[in-house]
Amino acid sequence: MFRQFFDELLNGKLIGLKCKKCGYITCPPKSTCDNCGSRELEQIQLSGKGKIVSYTTTYIAPMGYEREVPYVVAIVELDEGPWIIGRVDINAEDAEIEDLIGKRVEIFAKEFPPDQFYVDKQRRVVMMFKIVE
Repeated sequence: MFRQFFDELLNGKLIGLKCKKCGYITCPPKSTCDNCGSRELEQIQLSGKGKIVSYTTTYIAPMGYEREVPYVVAIVELDEGPWIIGRVDINAEDAEIEDLIGKRVEIFAKEFPPDQFYVDKQRRVVMMFKIVE
């Protein structure tokens, strides 16, 4: 399921799961509904659009990501409801000057070299957000 999620993300599509019991939408996909715990889930395509609700700039990277700093990570509330985490496609210095809270974004994906901790040893797909407002 996760490989399909990242494959679709690279193709510009954001996949989520909708609970057949309560209607709650989960993204990224999980084996159970975050709201009621049901396993009766159906795959849906989400808009990939939302707004930034929180963000931070990473200057001290985890092991293996030292060459990627600084970078901005945000929590985005999707138009369909779920909150997801990803990197913002913005210069870290600009993020310090500009308040990103409430900015509209669209999701896309970017491939980075894999690292020793990432499950997929062929590629590392990172969820990214492009500011559109």
